[in-house]
Amino acid sequence: MKKIILTVAAIFAFGFANAQDKGGSDKSMSFGAKAGLNIASITNSDGSSSLVGFHVGGFAEFKVSDKFAVQPELLYSAQGAKFDGGKMNLSYINIPVMAKYYVADAFSLEAGPQIGFLMSAKVKADGGGSADVKEFFKSTDFGVNFGAGYEFTENLSAGLRYNLGLAQVQKELATGESASHNSVIQISLGYKF
Repeated sequence: MKKIILTVAAIFAFGFANAQDKGGSDKSMSFGAKAGLNIASITNSDGSSSLVGFHVGGFAEFKVSDKFAVQPELLYSAQGAKFDGGKMNLSYINIPVMAKYYVADAFSLEAGPQIGFLMSAKVKADGGGSADVKEFFKSTDFGVNFGAGYEFTENLSAGLRYNLGLAQVQKELATGESASHNSVIQISLGYKF
């Protein structure tokens, strides 16, 4: 996992240095930061409800044409679900790669795959106690994202995205238990440098 994160970081750094060498005049490549709200849940979990979390990270946008762009991202994402008497907190490093289609100058639709790496998994009781349960969850998550974005200015944008988890989050299923998946709605604000 460290190799993947370092590779992504190197790509971002190389691209940023390349853009600076061109005096920032290359509008086909831009970099930025984004953060926002997560409304997360775990599917097939009886008695569970949505948990509010957050995400924060960076992105690079590579314009292929006036209408089409590719946007890889590196995000920390707080996910999980609420249960009667407590909540499940799952923290991931997610790497989505979005294909963006600009329907209008400022409005885009996007879709793409995502890989996530579990950083921590904790159960917290309403009474205050907590337990580390990372050993019961798979370390890697896969999903697909669908969303839309709107650019208020050349630098400031907002986005709405849904992440449909495709991988089972539990390592093993108990008798009669069905596979559970991450499900996350994200509302973001982004800033291009």
